[in-house]
Amino acid sequence: MNPTSPSPARTLIRTLLWQRVDQPGLEHCQLWDLGDGVALEGTVIGALPDHDPMQVDYEIICSRTWETRTVHVTLTQGATTRELDLRVDEHRRWWRGDEELPALVGCIDVDLSATPSTNTLPIRRLALAVGDGRDVTAAWIRLPELTVQPLPQRYLRTGDQQYRYESRGGAFTAMLDVDELGLVVDYPPAWARVRVRS
Repeated sequence: MNPTSPSPARTLIRTLLWQRVDQPGLEHCQLWDLGDGVALEGTVIGALPDHDPMQVDYEIICSRTWETRTVHVTLTQGATTRELDLRVDEHRRWWRGDEELPALVGCIDVDLSATPSTNTLPIRRLALAVGDGRDVTAAWIRLPELTVQPLPQRYLRTGDQQYRYESRGGAFTAMLDVDELGLVVDYPPAWARVRVRS
């Protein structure tokens, strides 16, 4: 980008703080309107069993229709910092640098395992009516491995602001309470919102 050119308009929509309920962890997350798209930015501080404490910083940029375009993740554990950059082209092919990830062809959503924020992407994109459900396959980023693989999921809208979420053919299920923007309020047994600012 030319350093003298103006930056794209950015408007902060909402700032959230989530607390991990089942293990140590906090997340600060912001939802931004970019004018030509939306962005989720967050920092997760947590500790997984048998792993060093970790800090995860991420930025996910989506189109106006909530289709993932780019993903940047920085993971810090101890003295080690690793990064992951993904982009999605107009044919829904996923790339890590110059390497295509053919297993992810056709995926629209990204699912970052350390945060409830990415559930917002299919919730907003699908815009389900109450009682309707839809199967999707997300590009699932596992942490702390920073590996990416397809993950079959299902969202069923059970109320105005409630969804039943399933993954791996129902091997994992959760009832998600969300706000009017589709951002998670309660995600048992993992996350609970403790503060919000619009």
